[in-house]
Amino acid sequence: MKKWIAFLTILPAIGALTVVNKVEPYVLGLPFIIFWSTLWLILTSACLIVCNVIIDRKEQNK
Repeated sequence: MKKWIAFLTILPAIGALTVVNKVEPYVLGLPFIIFWSTLWLILTSACLIVCNVIIDRKEQNK
């Protein structure tokens, strides 16, 4: 479980730091660079929620 938690906390940092320097193409009506930033904002929140659920379940089992 610790490996999953570590992976889920590091993944958003890697994804957000990747260099995207494109305006074209448009995705969902947004320029690609804005879409990329918004996507990683949502994915970071999702990863942290999953980590929180895993940690809470782990603490309840103790």
